[in-house]
This record gives sequence, structure tokens and C-alpha cells, in this order.
Amino acid sequence: MTEPTASVTAAVLVIGDEILSGRTKDKNIGAIAERLTEIGIDLREVRVVPDEASEIVAAVNALRARYTYLFTTGGIGPTHDDITADSVAAAFGVGIDVDERARAMLLERHKPEDLNEARLRMARIPHGADLIANPVSKAPGFAIGNVFVMAGVPQIMNAMLDAVLPQLSQGIPVLAETIEAGGLPEGTFATGLSAIAARHGSVSIGSYPSMTQSGFANRIVVRGRDAEAVGAARVEIEAMLETLKR
Repeated sequence: MTEPTASVTAAVLVIGDEILSGRTKDKNIGAIAERLTEIGIDLREVRVVPDEASEIVAAVNALRARYTYLFTTGGIGPTHDDITADSVAAAFGVGIDVDERARAMLLERHKPEDLNEARLRMARIPHGADLIANPVSKAPGFAIGNVFVMAGVPQIMNAMLDAVLPQLSQGIPVLAETIEAGGLPEGTFATGLSAIAARHGSVSIGSYPSMTQSGFANRIVVRGRDAEAVGAARVEIEAMLETLKR
């Protein structure tokens, strides 16, 4: 990885009718977000689009222009509705065909006589793309420009992500401090928290209520890249909460 920089951004494009219908529950967004956060890359946007070429092309072109990196998941399998590779090729204005490198990878898993037309769809790669290794099932993903095209199956996606991450520019990691607000409702401290946030513009402050086994609980999270700024905001928040609990 290169030296850390202040702002490296990313988007995730999830492709698939099965996600939009609710039939399949996405497990990749959180996994990608967590891994990117660890190396200081800000995930700024997530989109989900159907298996429609025009939708995929439009989303790829919009997101790759807006962010440092774009990661796509889904739609690179052997069936007729797996159109991500063709759509990404169209977005970049390049051709697509069976890639001999990808074919060789598939032959590590399949006998030559079993490499039928459907399986060869997984070897169709846009011209000029680099391959992303797939140690799980061998069918590769690919990278073209700042776009990384990965499988939708979580186990395979994570294996591909392992191969991709070392290639990325590293940002400055975001620090996060969590302050337990106990059972205090947000309405009790919202005004004070807003004032603290205004005084500490270099950090992000959020309030996150939840229901736990022991009842209602609230957590306030301070995020930022400057440890001193994060710490200063935390001190003020803790002091405010202590006053409210008396």
C-alpha cells in the first residue's frame, strides 16, 4: 500500500434482483465497510441495482467518477442473468471475450470437457482488465480502472477482497470512541450534544439508541482522524452526561 492520505473514498454497488426482492439478504456491504475502515478508506455510498444492463452501466459510471474506488458484488456467475462483466465492459467502452488467463483458472477446477458454454461465461473478462484471484471456486473477478468486480457469494467475495486490499491506497484510519449514555433518552441530551458537535467540527458525533436484554440503552460515538480532537469531544460529552445523571 502507498503512504496514508487524508481522503480515500469508496462506493459499493450491489447487483442483483434477488437482493432487491428480499430473497437474498446482503452480507457483503458490512464486510467491505469494516475492512475499508481498517485501512482508512471512507465508504461513502452504497447502491443496489437490478440485473439490468442500463442500470448497472449508469451506476458504474456515476460511482467510479465520484469516488477513489468502486467495488461491485454479484452478477459474475454462469447463468443468463449474470451480466455484470458485460455491463462493466460497456461502461468503460471496451470489448469483452473469454480471457485465456481466466480459462486457465477454471481448468484448475474443471476438466476440459466440462468447461461448457455456461462455465465459460465466468471467463469472459473486459479487455484490459486485471484478474482478481478466487481461491474458493477459481472463477475470477476482475479490476478495470478504479473498479473492482467481485462475486456475490460472501465467502468468495471475502477471498477476493483479501487479494484486492493490498493494491489500494491507504487512508488515515478513523478513530472511534464510544460513550455509554445508559438509559438517558436522546431528548434529554440532544441540545447539549448539538452544542458540543458545533464546537468540535473536525469530528463526527452520533447518538445510537437501542433495545438490549436489560432494556433501553443509548450510546454516543465520536469519530475522527485526530486523536486529540476525538478525546476533547469525548471529555465534554462525558461531563455533560454526568451532569444530566445527577
